Parts: sequence; C-alpha cells; structure tokens
Amino acid sequence: MIWKTAGRWAILAIAIPVVAIGIRKLGEHLEAKGGNSRTTGLLRKSAEGLDWVSGRSSKREVAHH
Repeated sequence: MIWKTAGRWAILAIAIPVVAIGIRKLGEHLEAKGGNSRTTGLLRKSAEGLDWVSGRSSKREVAHH
C-alpha cells in the first residue's frame, strides 16, 4: 500500500514536470521552425496544464531589486 502511494507521488513529483518540459521544448522547436500555429499553441497550453496539475508555476517570478 505504501509503495503504491509513493509511486503516485513519484509520478507527480518527477514524471509530469519532465513531460511538461518536453512538450514545451517541442512546441518551441516547432515554433522556431515554422512560426506560431494552432499546434504550438496547444502544446503550450498542455504544458501549462501539466504544470498546474503538478503544482508548479509555469511563469517565473521576476525579482525586483
């Protein structure tokens, strides 16, 4: 039982953010190659959704000095 719960946490903590990064990089690559399109927009939204699911913020806060 504890291993099943630990496995789920590992997926949330590691796998989902890694997949989101991969999707974001793919979208950036496609956008650089062919410009902005519906596909690149969907990839960006998907990555943001995965960031939300995993509790990560996709937008970096800018530190003001």
